[in-house]
Order: sequence, then C-alpha cells, then structure tokens
Amino acid sequence: MVVLRAFLALAAGLAVSAALIALLDAWLRRRVPEWSDQAKKLVGNAIFVNLAASFLAAAAGGYTTAWIAAHAPMQHVLALGVIVLVLAAVSAMQARGKLPIAYALALVVVTPLGVLAGGLLRLRVLGIL
Repeated sequence: MVVLRAFLALAAGLAVSAALIALLDAWLRRRVPEWSDQAKKLVGNAIFVNLAASFLAAAAGGYTTAWIAAHAPMQHVLALGVIVLVLAAVSAMQARGKLPIAYALALVVVTPLGVLAGGLLRLRVLGIL
C-alpha cells in the first residue's frame, strides 16, 4: 500500500503541474493574444510570465505530492523534483533553436525549485518546519 501511495503522490504532483500549466497557457493565449503569435520568439514579459507560471504550477505539484505522501513527504518531493528536472532538461534539448537558450535553461532551474518550494510550504503548513 505504501508503494501505491508513493506512486499516486508522484503522479498527482505531475498531473497537477501539467494541468495548471495547460490552463495558464490557455488563459494567457486568450488574455494576451499577441504573445501566442510570438510563441516561437518569446520576448520580454512573456518570458517572465511563463517562468512565474511554471514556478507556481511546479510548486502546486510539489505541495500536492507532499500532501498525498504523508509518511515521507520530503523524500517524495525530492523524487518529483528530480523527475521534473529530467523532463525540463529533455524539453530544453528538444526546443533547441526554437526558444531562447536562456529561457530553456531557466525552466530547467525554476521548475525543480518550484517543486521544492511547494513541498516546503506543505511541511510548513504541517508545522514540521
């Protein structure tokens, strides 16, 4: 049962992060349509808004993982951070030439930090930190 709960905690954290990114992306495309026209360029404010949204979505995923994995929340958050780091690195390599390199590298750093921040926030809420 512990293994199943661990798997569910990681899967839920990834799902929450992915769902929030998709929702925020759709919302931003409606609110600021000129950014979606420049999707291949990503200039100025679009970069910072996307980085902030990615951080917040990753934090929500980390919080969710720590919440579900009540028996060892930090270990699960760290595992999710590694998974997100690997996925962000693979994504950055696939986007080579399509996105600014600084933005792709920033995502590799920002998303795992977001996962960690969300997990630490959950521990703070629990009174562990």
